[in-house]
Amino acid sequence: MRHEFMVQRSESPPPSEPERTNVPPGPGAPVDFKPLTRAERRDLFFRIFPSIMIPMYLAIGDQTTLASALPAIVGSLGEAERVSWIMASYLVANTIAAPVYGYLGDILGRRKLMFVALGIYIAAGVFCSLAPNATFLIIGRLVQGFGGGGLMGLSQALVGEAVPARERGNFQGYLAGIGVAATAIGPVLGGFITEHFGWRYVFLFNVPIAIAAIFLTMRIAGRPGPRAKGWRFDVQGLLLFCAFILPVMFALERAQRLTAESVPVVAALFGLAAVALVVLIRHEKSVETPLLPIQLFRLRAIWMSNLMVLCQGAMLTSLITFLPIYLRVLRGGSPSEAAWLLLPITFGLSIGSIVSGRLMSFTGRTMVIPSITLVPGSLSLIDFAFASPGMSLGHMAVQLGITAILLGSVMSVVQVSIQSAAGPHMLGAAAGSVQFSRSVGAAFGTALFATALFATLTIRDPAAADYFTKILDVGPQVLDALEPARRQTIRDEIQTAFQFGFMTAASFTVLCLVLAWINPQRRV
Repeated sequence: MRHEFMVQRSESPPPSEPERTNVPPGPGAPVDFKPLTRAERRDLFFRIFPSIMIPMYLAIGDQTTLASALPAIVGSLGEAERVSWIMASYLVANTIAAPVYGYLGDILGRRKLMFVALGIYIAAGVFCSLAPNATFLIIGRLVQGFGGGGLMGLSQALVGEAVPARERGNFQGYLAGIGVAATAIGPVLGGFITEHFGWRYVFLFNVPIAIAAIFLTMRIAGRPGPRAKGWRFDVQGLLLFCAFILPVMFALERAQRLTAESVPVVAALFGLAAVALVVLIRHEKSVETPLLPIQLFRLRAIWMSNLMVLCQGAMLTSLITFLPIYLRVLRGGSPSEAAWLLLPITFGLSIGSIVSGRLMSFTGRTMVIPSITLVPGSLSLIDFAFASPGMSLGHMAVQLGITAILLGSVMSVVQVSIQSAAGPHMLGAAAGSVQFSRSVGAAFGTALFATALFATLTIRDPAAADYFTKILDVGPQVLDALEPARRQTIRDEIQTAFQFGFMTAASFTVLCLVLAWINPQRRV
């Protein structure tokens, strides 16, 4: 039996006006807020979540599951300097696809788009499992990202349509519960599968789960959106968007091995991206059906909230990607040990998201929460960057777990803030903008961490950069043939490079804190 939870589109404020339905009493707010009863909340839960929980699991768990397998993938396929692209290629495609799914979901209906996203994700997962080298794997991850780019945004938009604004804090807590399962199981599962079956089965494992998601999606009643007469897909906008994203990513990859010869190339790529961005913005302002929701980004609350998502995505994804590599190179850790180190991070993020969601529903306050929690969270991450060489694995796990709880407040707050400010007619575009910002941040953050890591090694000691690659391929034992003094020097250089990388991640958290302080969206 199909469940209908799409709301009827009726007269409502224009997209640029904040959503005013079901907000709590307060200065300038209506007094018609009426919280859902326990029975109504339970009914909403069982009508919505069975159909969206698996797509959200795949969207959240993909990166954490693969992170534990990265050292094994590099050891099998080589090309350590391209390791960031195994993650970043997925994120680049995810970045490009997210606004497309949000745009088309508002026009064509989200059920159809969910089938498309899941089909692409499955086919690409099989391709990745068969990849003979790093190039094919990167291509497969790129295609998989075009599927994965719709899973989170479409699910979030469906929740936004069905749940009143004030109640979305509670429901974001439920979504965080899915995040607990995905992010907690992901690293451990990735490490277990890699050790006992091989890294290729990490990709195959998600295939039957995605097939189950297709059958659950069939329970959703299909309902197309209100396609405007004369509507056309913004092909030119999509091409310009790609022309902006791709040069930036290539420039960041070249910057990892920065030399005098590569400086003009990097500068030219950044210049090309800047020109594409200017042309893209002008184009999106001139068309009737723009790919990117330019009108949403005119609202200060929305663009600031999206920048917060970008910063959090940059910090978290780079940290999750490179912690297993750090553990293997400097401590000789196995995939399972890396998974256990990532586990407190994933649990902490989910706990922080659940608690902040409950606080929002209880108080109606939004940006106050991360404005407080990000202060100790930022300080803890900065401390980790400098103190990690002397930490035991247990100390690392505890500090990273506490830090993650403090940083977990961002996503719930941002989702509710953006959906409330966007209004009911732009929920798909709003959810797509969040996924877009997260993907941009994750892709840029991973590339910038890799750039800081490899550029530091190359500038300080090119031989250390070569040994870093050999350690990833073979293991720490490659240093055994060196003199003790030289061996320690190389380890120190690699440790210093990772400190620069961790500080790069911490800088995104500090910027996120500043944005929370000045964001005007204070309550729903």
